[in-house]
Amino acid sequence: MGEHTGVEEPAYLPAEPNHQGQPAHAAEQMARQLKGETAAVRELLLALSVGFTLPGPLPVALQRRIDGGEVDSLDVLVQRAESAGLLTADGTVVGPAQHALLTVAPTAKVHALQRELVSAYAAAGQPLGDVARELARGGLADTRVALELEHAANKALDHDPGLAYQLYGEALLAGADEIATAARRAQAAAGDGDLDTATRIIDTLLVEEDPPDVRRGADVAAAVWAQRGMLARGADIYSWLGASRVGQSAPLAAVALLGCGNRAGAEALFRADAPPASPTLLATTLAQTGKGLLESLAADPHRGLPLLIHASDMLNAAGAALPMPETPAALAALVAMHSGEPHLAETVCRSAAAAGQGGNAAKPRLFLLQAWSAMMQDKLEDARLAINEASKTNHWPLVPRDEFLCSALEVGLARRNGDVPELLKAWERAREAMLHTSVDLYSLLPWGELMIAAARIRETRRVVHYFDEANRLLGRLGDPPLWAVPFHWAAVQAAMLSESPSDLAPHAAALARAANHSHLAAVLATAGKAWVSVLANRFSPAEVEAAARSLGRVGMPWEGARLAGHAAAKADDRRDMVRLLSCARDLHPQGSSNGGGAPGSVDSGTGTAETGNGMHPDGTGLSEREKEVARLVLEGKTYREIGEAIYISPRTAEHHIARMRRRLGAENRSDLLARLRVALNSENPPLE
Repeated sequence: MGEHTGVEEPAYLPAEPNHQGQPAHAAEQMARQLKGETAAVRELLLALSVGFTLPGPLPVALQRRIDGGEVDSLDVLVQRAESAGLLTADGTVVGPAQHALLTVAPTAKVHALQRELVSAYAAAGQPLGDVARELARGGLADTRVALELEHAANKALDHDPGLAYQLYGEALLAGADEIATAARRAQAAAGDGDLDTATRIIDTLLVEEDPPDVRRGADVAAAVWAQRGMLARGADIYSWLGASRVGQSAPLAAVALLGCGNRAGAEALFRADAPPASPTLLATTLAQTGKGLLESLAADPHRGLPLLIHASDMLNAAGAALPMPETPAALAALVAMHSGEPHLAETVCRSAAAAGQGGNAAKPRLFLLQAWSAMMQDKLEDARLAINEASKTNHWPLVPRDEFLCSALEVGLARRNGDVPELLKAWERAREAMLHTSVDLYSLLPWGELMIAAARIRETRRVVHYFDEANRLLGRLGDPPLWAVPFHWAAVQAAMLSESPSDLAPHAAALARAANHSHLAAVLATAGKAWVSVLANRFSPAEVEAAARSLGRVGMPWEGARLAGHAAAKADDRRDMVRLLSCARDLHPQGSSNGGGAPGSVDSGTGTAETGNGMHPDGTGLSEREKEVARLVLEGKTYREIGEAIYISPRTAEHHIARMRRRLGAENRSDLLARLRVALNSENPPLE
């Protein structure tokens, strides 16, 4: 049965902008082609373009006309559309035709069909799925579509925040409440690494008189502030939230408040002996995190690390990307490194990164902490690889907190490699990064590294106020041994580099006091005494070796090699020198002649790369550090000028030159200059 008696309906021509607000000129040609088809065929094609499918229910008006015999049967309409090349065999409208139909159709008609489609899905009890996304992007405002998109976004929020953010955005297009969804949208943006967007969304929420989902909003705000390197602002958010509203976020509040030295505030919001807010895996994870962190502040902190590792394992299993000031893995790694167990920190970070703990936004920090633990263990290539992973783990630049940690890592690697130009370059990057962050409990390791580097390059004035703030923070927390000991050790090294006994004394005393409760403190206190004795040239080689090997056993092999190497350079007895050099080689197998740096000398073990015939492996007879000194000697520099140029003491420069003279067999200064020119293939004129 055909349409011979009916009046042909006009084709959809671009009398008005389409439902997307676009002019219809581009679709006119296809519209004219479609005009050649019957109105019923066009109605069918438009319905399929909107989202109706075959076989399946059609729009009521079209179905009524088919059932009433006003138009050809459905099979005939489909056959005509296929014959005209407008419909594929699987019932899909070809792209140009679909575009033309949707472009030229009046917006009101398209939206009416879309709502009818939603009703058809609802009547069949079927979810819209991706159709909901297409409808929202097409401009349909419908609460049913908005609710389905919100539901899909909620499901994706914990494991795919990037997708969740897109879905929430589409829900807004479909009519979702902007304020009601603000906290979740901000969580999704932050979880995907977009801190600026997360901040803007949270600001619209927190200015409300009675913000919905405010606890989640506080979690997101605190996490964002922490990543911006301003943990104290996150702590302020939780203080504003208060105990009555903090609920299951109490452990996160404790992390933020303790991190900026507010122990009383943390204990007011989080009771370590309280059961988890619920019996879920996530609630238990958070409770364990808070308990572990509080335990790490105790005089005997040994229970803290296992609790934090357990929390990290549980969050790995949960696979949730919660907004947190610090992930359990990051806290466990920091506690492990502060305890002298960097190998544990490396393992925890590697497992957490593989499990996606904290989502993409947390991955860079996990890789950077893994790099720091590798650096502590003198695995510099592993550290560099982990830094590279951190830089490419997501498409966002490093957040200020992570940029600061990364820049301090670059300083530490350059210092350990004895690469002065690279150190100065890394220092400039760190100088800029530190201006964008502030001191907190979880950043003491990089601040300690920067203190040492600043003392080495005579830039202490740049960091002294940060140093004072770190001391005040530790004081507010009662100078907890686990967190304070590595910081005091860094301060001792910086004071020795600055040749400032008055600055050294309080930190050496703090290490000695902590030695009663902390094995690491005892080792570092002994190492500090050994350093002082070496610098004073009144040391026992056996005691120095014991101190150096103890440093190696607490995860500081490079520091141990520095100590042994510097003592070897000052040893009067050749047997003592060989013994100490052997110790340095044991602790720093890749060669301690790389000029790694030590207080007073910044040379990790001069001469340790000698071969059996007294020659350096490259055949010049000189280590890399000695070549550097040799070039300055040929320029006519004095001991002091050499020391100022490459940041070693004049006494160490003198030792280098004396050793080069012995190794090259030079009888006097003129002979030494001649032999140095030959060794370096230099064309410099003699300098007497």
